[in-house]
Amino acid sequence: MRKVSILGATGSIGQNAIDLIARDIKAYNVVALTGGANIRQLAEDAQRLGAQLAVTAFEDRLQDLRDALQGSGIEVAAGQNAIIEAAGRPVDWVLSAIVGAAGLAPGIEALKQGATLALANKETLVCAGALVLQTARENDARVLPVDSEHSAVFQALVGEDMDAVERVIITASGGAFRDWPLEDLASATVTQASSHPNWDMGQRITIDSASMFNKALEVIETREFFGVDPGQIEVLVHPESIVHAMVGFRDGALMAHLGPPDMRHAIGYALHWPERRDLPVERLDLAQLSQLRFSHPDLNRYPALKLARDVMARGGLSGAVFNAAKERALDHFIAGQIGFTTMAVVVSRVLDRFDAEDGLINAPLTLDNVQQTDHLARQWADEAVIKRAG
Repeated sequence: MRKVSILGATGSIGQNAIDLIARDIKAYNVVALTGGANIRQLAEDAQRLGAQLAVTAFEDRLQDLRDALQGSGIEVAAGQNAIIEAAGRPVDWVLSAIVGAAGLAPGIEALKQGATLALANKETLVCAGALVLQTARENDARVLPVDSEHSAVFQALVGEDMDAVERVIITASGGAFRDWPLEDLASATVTQASSHPNWDMGQRITIDSASMFNKALEVIETREFFGVDPGQIEVLVHPESIVHAMVGFRDGALMAHLGPPDMRHAIGYALHWPERRDLPVERLDLAQLSQLRFSHPDLNRYPALKLARDVMARGGLSGAVFNAAKERALDHFIAGQIGFTTMAVVVSRVLDRFDAEDGLINAPLTLDNVQQTDHLARQWADEAVIKRAG
């Protein structure tokens, strides 16, 4: 029986993972589930899966969680430190599906225990890729990708020599505004940005898809995870979301991974790796699809993609700066304090400000430095918004 934990159990990725585990519950010993403010869902899942521990990220919701699990025998806790402690409990497999930079420390803690880390939290590698992978090596742990694009690349590389790889192509749906006139983007509302044409995801990642900040993070993650040169990474807009990634080799061959827009495939692949097992996902009918479209992204529409290239060229802690500024810019957009296109402006200004401060971006890559950089970048993003509003 495999011991597993799910960090971010109440989000869309966590819920899809729970769906898979619940279908074969006798094969798993669920140690810990962590979640956010959805206490009812967290408690129900903890009881359904027989989890040993349930943790909410919000300390002021601890009593609510206690009440919901009263008499169940399930241990409860709250707060970021409790999540890190839960991540460090010995298990075979941990899914990291916490949204944002908050997933970094728990992911590292899981690796320190030698667990396989199924990584849906792209910010972990964006902020501290080299540190995370070094931690995995030092503890005989493994990191498996759960993002659909990186899972697709990982699968396309099975049995292949990385020296033979010529290019890696990740695809993007284009999000909610892929067909909008460029001049209308500045007036796009939160509600409009929160509707994805293909995927069923949470609000924040759906808006990140519309701005393509999500894809920008994935470009950086591709470099970190697979060790390819930034110039080898390409992005194509693919409205159907059927081809998740392609790998091109030096002999001209192009290996593509196709599948329906269902995160249970990538989660299931990581859950059962190195085996392939039956999954309850749709089987593609290529004749019915009839066509698959691809185009190069317009960098005027998606400036986040250019910023990702800038981040990779800068190196150091710039990934942590980029992500933190992006998260705060998104917060301000959701709060109605800036427009949709202003998010990229804010992130660019924060990166430029760090460039002007000697030694900040090039400080040693440690967890403390990443967290301090994250805090400062958020503060500077807030100041950039206030200055722009003034």
